[in-house]
Amino acid sequence: MLLPSWLLSLRADRKSEQTIKTYSEGVRFYLTWCQDNDAPPLERASIRGWIAALLDGGNQPATARARQLAVRRFTSWLAEEGEIPADPFVGIKAPKLDTKVIEPLTEDELKALLKACVPPKGATPAEAMRHRRDEAMLRLMLETGARAGEVVAIERDDIDATAGTAIIRKGKGGKGRVVPFGPHTALALDRYMRLRTHHRLADSPALWLGDRGKGFSYDALHKALGERAAAAGIVGFHPHKMRHTAAHRWLAAGGSEGGLMAVAGWTRPDMLMRYTKAQASARAAEEARGLNLGEI
Repeated sequence: MLLPSWLLSLRADRKSEQTIKTYSEGVRFYLTWCQDNDAPPLERASIRGWIAALLDGGNQPATARARQLAVRRFTSWLAEEGEIPADPFVGIKAPKLDTKVIEPLTEDELKALLKACVPPKGATPAEAMRHRRDEAMLRLMLETGARAGEVVAIERDDIDATAGTAIIRKGKGGKGRVVPFGPHTALALDRYMRLRTHHRLADSPALWLGDRGKGFSYDALHKALGERAAAAGIVGFHPHKMRHTAAHRWLAAGGSEGGLMAVAGWTRPDMLMRYTKAQASARAAEEARGLNLGEI
């Protein structure tokens, strides 16, 4: 089985652990389906049948597309390594994606979300640390638009609360950047860091620490923030929604598109449009009222 060798290659290419996990799961799902359906894994009819089965089974087109991409990356690597004569899936079409408009969180929802992170009276040190950790994460994501995986990977030494900067070392595509944050996020980080000193893993280089003496992973972030959203009464929350919200708030406050792209780690303008289209009309209307072009 050559899958472990491919995963080593992905790590050598500095792919994130979340990307490696997604790719690995996609290939394993495909190979299992091929085995269950007596389908030759290197035939185009097989991957098309698998994608059709995913969509018929209720999977979203984006999920089917991501899993197909994993298989295509794997077979491309097999061909490059000389394990197969040629990549059999060159030119195969990916599932067409539905154009979804993701609404950012409202100001009231953001306030409720942050309120859910306030430690209750009588909270134990561990409980207080957990509340302050989640508030610091939310504020950092809200202000910088950093991806959840990027936030999880931040280390203690990457944060300079006095200067108001955080280093994103493991950005998408292996590209790092420095992101700024203001005094409210700095205060939240400082509160968390002071409580963090009592954790069993306080000497760990990782910034975020988990419950019961454990570390902190992407899945842990997803669970922790999901619980805060539920407590705040927010339906349909996903950590990635914070990125959409941060982008909208940046532009609504008058920030430049170039500045937003630099902070959020986008290299293509179309990504900016994708994340900010939900409230584009509202921002345009507000801008128009300020311009007052009807005054002649």
